[in-house]
Amino acid sequence: MISPWDRWHSTRCCLCCHVRTGTVILGVWYMLINAVVLLILVTALGDPDQYHLTSAELANDLDDMDDANMCIASAISLLMILISGMATYGAYKQHAAWIIPFFCYQVFDCALNTLVAVSIVVYPNTIQDYLQQLPENFPYKEDIMAMSNVCLVFIVLLFIGCILAFKAYLIACVWNCYRYVRARSTTEVLIYVTTNDTTVLLPPYDDTMAIPSKNAPPPYGAPYIA
Repeated sequence: MISPWDRWHSTRCCLCCHVRTGTVILGVWYMLINAVVLLILVTALGDPDQYHLTSAELANDLDDMDDANMCIASAISLLMILISGMATYGAYKQHAAWIIPFFCYQVFDCALNTLVAVSIVVYPNTIQDYLQQLPENFPYKEDIMAMSNVCLVFIVLLFIGCILAFKAYLIACVWNCYRYVRARSTTEVLIYVTTNDTTVLLPPYDDTMAIPSKNAPPPYGAPYIA
């Protein structure tokens, strides 16, 4: 009987790409995104006047982002570049252990988005509070606020559900890549051990032929004596 894990296991993703290729592409994409974010944060730290944002521009009651928060965000971006690079290297060089940190990050990110969806269901009025904090020149703000709260909750949950489905698919692709790489590594180890055992256990051919037989058959043509 096929287990549910094996039934969902596949070596293909996005209908055509191999799971290793998909994991490499996903890792490179995350590296590029976080590299751009890190570049913006470092530039903002070097020239804070150019990237100064007031609380009105951020459309919330928070104060301006200070240097400590900028440093923390830069450290997180740098850590994400490292994790994505490890996943890319692990998928390319077939090292399963290097893919685990990126897989754990994906699961953690999907869990956070699930908590956001649950909080919207439990506290639906938070959507209206968020819309009221938007700037006055935000497009279609009045039309969106005129909609019923139930309709807004449904639209937001549908949007988050699509994001969660896509993230779950990416998690499955990375997990299948991890299983594929681990299976390849296990197969290579078994072949190596079997080859070594065969070489050690079997004696050389010359030594085998030199061993005399215990019950040698009588020579051809000799009379048989009972």
